Amino acid sequence: MGARLKTGGDDDLAETHEINVTPFIDVMLVLLIIFMVAAPLATVDIAVDLPASTAERQPRPDKPLYLTVKPDLSVAIGDDAVAREALGPALDRTTENNRDTRVFLRADKVVPYGELMEVMNLLRSAGYLKIALVGLDQAPAVAAPR
Repeated sequence: MGARLKTGGDDDLAETHEINVTPFIDVMLVLLIIFMVAAPLATVDIAVDLPASTAERQPRPDKPLYLTVKPDLSVAIGDDAVAREALGPALDRTTENNRDTRVFLRADKVVPYGELMEVMNLLRSAGYLKIALVGLDQAPAVAAPR
């Protein structure tokens, strides 16, 4: 609360009703900087070189469940590495035993097709039948004029 002193002989202090916005702006700028630094750190992901596809893009759920096959053939659920033998129980923990959850399977380009099929067989044997393959968007090829 601010006060002004009168130069006259009156000893009463008069209150001013002005809001000082400088501290408010300082706090807002600090919060802006914190969020600008923290936002890129919140989107940590596994780097995978995905193949491209010309299929029509489907809507993605709010919290998709990604199962990643890395170039070294290791498997990860989200950002957490999982042994292939423990894939079923790990998926059960992640989905809270909801086997109707769609699993988004993504694999690096260098992963052999047989390894990808092995992971899909592990998903099927664990009871997860809704599997979506993830790829990069690619513009459809235009036929050359004849």
